[in-house]
Amino acid sequence: MSLATGLTQAERTERSDQLMLEAAVELINERGTRGTRLKDVGIRAGYSRGLAGQRFGSIENLFAFVLRRVGDEWLDHLMQATRDQTGTEAVSRALDEHYRFCVDAPHHVQTFYTLWFESVSAGSELADHIRSIHRRRHRDVLTWICKDPCIRDEVKADADAIAAQFCSTVIGIVYYWLANPEDLSGTRARHESLKRFMCERLQ
Repeated sequence: MSLATGLTQAERTERSDQLMLEAAVELINERGTRGTRLKDVGIRAGYSRGLAGQRFGSIENLFAFVLRRVGDEWLDHLMQATRDQTGTEAVSRALDEHYRFCVDAPHHVQTFYTLWFESVSAGSELADHIRSIHRRRHRDVLTWICKDPCIRDEVKADADAIAAQFCSTVIGIVYYWLANPEDLSGTRARHESLKRFMCERLQ
């Protein structure tokens, strides 16, 4: 009996999307983006060779789908961790959650940032998606700073620059982690160092 028996069309679509997401993550990590093919994603997910092609149309659309799904997964974790928090508490919780996400879902994070870093190539169709994600992260940090009543106005005047530095440093930490996946203590130390910097900067 098929595992999909009794599911609604929406449930079957969600199930196939999740299976193809996991298949795409595995293949990108194994083969890189250039070695990942739509037909292989469909087969790895347990479907026909042509289903991923019918579903996404192009490999760029598949990569955009992966970015959105993993990005939304991360955003959900972040929103839960920072709900009703501002200032240094929000920053601290966000960094703790970022480290936890690297530990708990390393293949998703690796795939997400592989696509992120490769999107800077000329003509990449992923670039718009990455810019949107980056702007959303930047806005979150701005909100944490500007809505905290304990942060001085002269510090808030530099909120845009502080948010930009924070986001850039997080990406640098991720690059370190990707290059040194076995050194979780080093990755953790860099998160803690960024926490200390932000606490000092937001006083």
